[in-house]
Amino acid sequence: MKIFSLIILIIIQPIILYSQSRPSTDDILNYFQEVKKTTSKHIKLWDIDLYGPILLVDQNTRFVFANYTDDQGVLKEEGNIFIGYLPERINIANTAIDWNGKRWAMIVLPLHENKQERLDWISHELFHRSQPELGFDLGKSDNNHLDEKDGRLYLRLEINALEQALKSKIRDETIEHLKHAMIFRKYRNKLFPGSAHNENLLELNEGIATYTGVIMSGRNSLEIENHFIKFIKNFHQFPTFVRSFAYLTTPIYGYLLNQTKKFWNKEIHNDTNLTDYFMSSFNISMPNDTNNRVQEIFCMYDGKKIENEEIKREEDIKLKTDEYKARFIENPHLEITLEKMSISFDALNIFPLESLGSVYPTLRLTDNWGVLTVENGALLGPNWKTVTLSKPLEIGKGKVTGNGWVIDMQPGYEVVKNKDNNNFTLKKKQE
Repeated sequence: MKIFSLIILIIIQPIILYSQSRPSTDDILNYFQEVKKTTSKHIKLWDIDLYGPILLVDQNTRFVFANYTDDQGVLKEEGNIFIGYLPERINIANTAIDWNGKRWAMIVLPLHENKQERLDWISHELFHRSQPELGFDLGKSDNNHLDEKDGRLYLRLEINALEQALKSKIRDETIEHLKHAMIFRKYRNKLFPGSAHNENLLELNEGIATYTGVIMSGRNSLEIENHFIKFIKNFHQFPTFVRSFAYLTTPIYGYLLNQTKKFWNKEIHNDTNLTDYFMSSFNISMPNDTNNRVQEIFCMYDGKKIENEEIKREEDIKLKTDEYKARFIENPHLEITLEKMSISFDALNIFPLESLGSVYPTLRLTDNWGVLTVENGALLGPNWKTVTLSKPLEIGKGKVTGNGWVIDMQPGYEVVKNKDNNNFTLKKKQE
């Protein structure tokens, strides 16, 4: 029986992209120094200094800048930093990674021109780097319910209630909006059994990391609130929320709680139910009749407008669902069993495909059998045990290609056509 092992879970930061030329070594050294300064300033946040090995990587050239050398000597010292090239087998993304004897925070270049944005994201990844030491698993979860109409609707209502809580200057009003946010959350979780657990797993992982980055960014209170409000405006336009929601929910609840309960985060552990924790900390109780209360507060947060938008979106999604089912299920396709993989992808454009898994329009995946690069869609099955591609167009020695994908295959593996159907399988060659 094969044991699935997820080496690297990669989440691309959900912010607006920008362009910038590759920085000089002096710029890189400055980045490392400013991060070291902010982590030493915020040691009390987690009772450890989060500063540690950092890799800043150029995604196009694989050229890397680091603040430490690796144990294998791949990185060479140059002007108080270390430089080199990242091996092809390593996926490049914003993540934490074990490589050549050290655990690193990896960040994709270019960094943001704004210092607060830089500190925010590097601190976020430094938290991921320290998660094992802090007792947090690098957990994963499926939140495909947040791509369904009602899942999206009641998440967006929760987010709008959180926005009003941020904008409120009277504490009682803030708490009232927080209560409404929790009512929408509880109602959503009631509609989708099991969703509370799955949402909580991602919020413990990405939500706490994002909160850490926000606190260590150097923003003052007004700047933090404006940062969240701008993010909320962009959030409503995201094509999917299945991973991106945690970058908003936990950080906002946490920021508002931090105003009256410093270092609340140190009470959080791997088994914490964040919904229950925040409700208790804000002294929020649920109404006896949640269903009626949801309807009473529905229009306070643009409920009708959001509902109409989600009805229209659901109609568009059905057409795309049918297209993907035909490509990855009904028509001839290639299915690969994942053995010991690592993956990089864009968290903003994932397309949940009912109970079949999720379609990732672009990704890079490495496994024992080789490297898969996708530019036109792949279906990752539930729990990431399989990846399904469209029918191979060319099967060569060490390389297999299809419509928008290519596999650079390791020796000892082959792609063969199944005897009982028109599908294909990647497997080890028979001895």
